Amino acid sequence: MDFKRVKDYLSWLYYQYQIISCCAVLEPWEQSMFNTIILTIFAMVVYTAYVFIPIHIRLAWEFFSKMCGYHSTISN
Repeated sequence: MDFKRVKDYLSWLYYQYQIISCCAVLEPWEQSMFNTIILTIFAMVVYTAYVFIPIHIRLAWEFFSKMCGYHSTISN
Protein backbone atom coordinates (compact mmCIF):
# COMPACT_ATOMS: atom_id res chain seq x y z
CA MET A 1 0.00 0.00 0.00
CA ASP A 2 1.17 3.50 -0.75
CA PHE A 3 2.52 5.19 2.38
CA LYS A 4 1.57 8.65 1.17
CA ARG A 5 -2.05 7.57 0.84
CA VAL A 6 -1.99 6.09 4.34
CA LYS A 7 -0.47 9.28 5.73
CA ASP A 8 -3.06 11.39 3.92
CA TYR A 9 -5.86 9.17 5.17
CA LEU A 10 -4.64 9.35 8.78
CA SER A 11 -4.28 13.11 8.58
CA TRP A 12 -7.81 13.29 7.14
CA LEU A 13 -9.11 11.16 10.03
CA TYR A 14 -7.37 13.41 12.55
CA TYR A 15 -8.86 16.46 10.84
CA GLN A 16 -12.31 14.88 11.03
CA TYR A 17 -11.76 14.17 14.73
CA GLN A 18 -10.83 17.79 15.34
CA ILE A 19 -13.84 19.10 13.43
CA ILE A 20 -16.37 16.72 14.99
CA SER A 21 -15.12 17.24 18.54
CA CYS A 22 -14.75 21.02 18.03
CA CYS A 23 -11.15 20.60 19.07
CA ALA A 24 -10.02 22.86 16.23
CA VAL A 25 -11.39 25.95 17.98
CA LEU A 26 -9.63 25.25 21.27
CA GLU A 27 -6.34 26.71 22.34
CA PRO A 28 -3.35 24.33 22.41
CA TRP A 29 -3.46 23.78 26.17
CA GLU A 30 -7.20 23.12 25.97
CA GLN A 31 -6.64 20.66 23.14
CA SER A 32 -4.08 18.76 25.17
CA MET A 33 -6.40 18.62 28.20
CA PHE A 34 -9.33 17.50 26.05
CA ASN A 35 -7.25 14.84 24.28
CA THR A 36 -5.87 13.61 27.60
CA ILE A 37 -9.36 13.22 29.03
CA ILE A 38 -10.61 11.43 25.90
CA LEU A 39 -7.58 9.13 25.86
CA THR A 40 -8.01 8.34 29.56
CA ILE A 41 -11.68 7.50 29.11
CA PHE A 42 -10.89 5.32 26.09
CA ALA A 43 -8.14 3.51 28.01
CA MET A 44 -10.48 2.84 30.93
CA VAL A 45 -13.16 1.45 28.60
CA VAL A 46 -10.66 -0.85 26.87
CA TYR A 47 -9.24 -2.05 30.20
CA THR A 48 -12.69 -2.68 31.64
CA ALA A 49 -13.73 -4.61 28.55
CA TYR A 50 -10.52 -6.65 28.69
CA VAL A 51 -11.01 -7.54 32.34
CA PHE A 52 -14.75 -8.04 32.68
CA ILE A 53 -16.09 -9.27 29.33
CA PRO A 54 -14.38 -12.69 29.54
CA ILE A 55 -15.82 -13.19 33.02
CA HIS A 56 -19.33 -12.38 31.82
CA ILE A 57 -18.95 -14.64 28.79
CA ARG A 58 -17.86 -17.51 31.04
CA LEU A 59 -20.77 -16.95 33.42
CA ALA A 60 -23.23 -16.75 30.53
CA TRP A 61 -21.78 -19.97 29.09
CA GLU A 62 -22.22 -21.75 32.41
CA PHE A 63 -25.76 -20.43 32.81
CA PHE A 64 -26.92 -21.41 29.34
CA SER A 65 -25.13 -24.75 29.42
CA LYS A 66 -26.97 -25.64 32.63
CA MET A 67 -30.25 -24.57 31.04
CA CYS A 68 -29.60 -26.81 28.05
CA GLY A 69 -28.64 -29.79 30.20
CA TYR A 70 -24.91 -29.69 29.60
CA HIS A 71 -23.44 -29.54 33.11
CA SER A 72 -19.76 -29.19 32.34
CA THR A 73 -18.04 -25.89 33.13
CA ILE A 74 -15.17 -24.16 31.43
CA SER A 75 -11.97 -24.60 33.40
CA ASN A 76 -9.62 -21.67 33.87
